[in-house]
Amino acid sequence: MRLARIQTDEGVETGEYVGEDNAGETGVVRVDGAEYTLGEDAELLAPCDPSALYCVGRNFAATLDQMDYDVPDEPDWFIKPPVSVRGPGAKVPYPSWTDELTYAGELAAVIDRECSNVSEQDVADVVRGYTILDDLDALDQPGRTARKAFDGSGPLGPWIETDVDPANLDMTTHVGSELRQESNTELMLFPPAKIISHLSEHYTFQPGDVVSFGSPANPGLVEPGETVEIWYEGVGILKHEIVEASD
Repeated sequence: MRLARIQTDEGVETGEYVGEDNAGETGVVRVDGAEYTLGEDAELLAPCDPSALYCVGRNFAATLDQMDYDVPDEPDWFIKPPVSVRGPGAKVPYPSWTDELTYAGELAAVIDRECSNVSEQDVADVVRGYTILDDLDALDQPGRTARKAFDGSGPLGPWIETDVDPANLDMTTHVGSELRQESNTELMLFPPAKIISHLSEHYTFQPGDVVSFGSPANPGLVEPGETVEIWYEGVGILKHEIVEASD
């Protein structure tokens, strides 16, 4: 099932996405018997409202080789705040204070209930499903917080897929029509269950919190006017545009 969060005239609703468009640009969302047509009756929002986004880096060997990073002994993470979230189809302003904005197409889990100290065997019981994150990074800034934790740095969506195994999913990232990333989640150094369990030893997750699992090789520069399109097999397509800050 694809759980979609939408803005309607009545307010924010969550229901089941029904349609053939993997990016959610068309289709219907069913909420308690009512149907909302995207683009007419409703707008697709980010699929959850997290208190935090817990993002793991350095989780693909090819990325470590490309960036000349050491292999971590355990998951290596940082946190994006709620103001980083933007929904599918968003126009994300290019920050005026950086000259090196990069994309990174990541699979992400959405937590379903408050929890902590979750064993790897119990992770499936606390995960609502999976979505897609673009981990935007202002690469020329000092330190991870300055680089990654700014307004609009976490485009998220298009929905939460509740029926997918994250262990062996193909993925691609296109910028415009150019293929920039192509990989599979089986190449992760730390699998999703390991990461969620590890982080739950440090934090009490809240419903709607996001845990992302790192970017495959070839995260790279993106410029104003370019559209980023990230596909994960079985989940969907997260699509958003980078625009000038004044747009």
